Amino acid sequence: MNFWYKYKKLILITAFLAVCLSIGYLLYLMFFKPALPKPPTDEEKTSTSSMSGFPDSDSGAKITGDTEDGTQTSDISLPQSRASEIAKGGLTKTSKLNNENSLEPIISSDGNKLQYYNKEDGHFYKIDKNGKAFLMSEKTFHNVENIVWADTKNKAIIEYPDGANTLYNFDTNRQTSLPSHWKDFNFSPGSEKIVMKSIGLDPGNRWLAVAGDDGSNVRALEPLGKKDDTVYPAWSPNNQIAAVFTESRDFDRQEVYFIGLNKENFKSAIVDGRGFQPKWSPKGDQLLYSVYSSKNNLKPSLWVVNAQGESIGSGRKNLNIETWAEKCAYGSDTELYCAVPENLPEGSGLFPELALGSKDNIYKIDTKTGVKKLIAIPDQNFSMSNLNISENGYYLYFTDNKNNNIHKIKLK
Repeated sequence: MNFWYKYKKLILITAFLAVCLSIGYLLYLMFFKPALPKPPTDEEKTSTSSMSGFPDSDSGAKITGDTEDGTQTSDISLPQSRASEIAKGGLTKTSKLNNENSLEPIISSDGNKLQYYNKEDGHFYKIDKNGKAFLMSEKTFHNVENIVWADTKNKAIIEYPDGANTLYNFDTNRQTSLPSHWKDFNFSPGSEKIVMKSIGLDPGNRWLAVAGDDGSNVRALEPLGKKDDTVYPAWSPNNQIAAVFTESRDFDRQEVYFIGLNKENFKSAIVDGRGFQPKWSPKGDQLLYSVYSSKNNLKPSLWVVNAQGESIGSGRKNLNIETWAEKCAYGSDTELYCAVPENLPEGSGLFPELALGSKDNIYKIDTKTGVKKLIAIPDQNFSMSNLNISENGYYLYFTDNKNNNIHKIKLK
């Protein structure tokens, strides 16, 4: 964490320039940017798309498909009534599973059901592929703001608007209070421990720390100072990394540092952009992330980089998909499903709310080979979040951002 003191002046200048650019761009969007053309309706288009191989780091190629005569296309007319029951690359049927304001749905331990919090009645439920819901606990949890699920799925850290934090075990119905000055929790792979930020009033008393899931045996890893916004607790599945943090190199580049549990001197990685959003691959050998930069009109783009042992920082590849890492889910260690907006406005990486009105389509990406394919155009206009893939690979579940209802798409 001594990088701050070494590069303090450069960081402050870069931050000032970034703020000025953000304000200028916002004024441009409000007063000078011409209106975007109206996108085609669902009835007017469907598409199939695939691409083989990774582009180089500076590639900005658009995702398109190949027709039988060799020409590229992204729009093929198809009547609404012909929506496929199974995702085959065109218009695809979606099924609503509930009508509830659902928070943080996640695949349950059996690999096929979803479990989530119902913001309307304050209960936790499991729901199956047919929409049948089951109570996880009789206890009511009022006004929950956020949920962090353990890998074992049988317990969660429940966060409230007033800063209160509770660990709840659904197997034992045991509840444990955690300090209110702790935030940004993440569980270890075995779910026995947590990593979090301990935020004291004094910047000198702010730490990245680990503890038992009940708050016991707290151990500080690194001081945070005033830089907690660029530290991301993210315990890797291989149990090597507890968190990552970023340092600015210039406006379009950051350096990512990996924090271990025992003061390891891990290598770093360079990322071409800002707005860093990380997500571990299932084995923890790669890090998926999204960033935006001036090279692609401040739109989010997906990248992967090796993130294990001596290979950290190598194999950095642009997946050439314009979306956020949080809109993706792994089906296997190299099989990635992402919700990708059809029309992503300039500056949406900096201002994600600009993309809320755009319809999402589903792409499948092989992170090893770079092959990507459009597999589903939903039969309704959804902006998606919380993608989950069933363990058998038959269903993709997602939340509609308009009302937080849960839906599914049949993959096989």
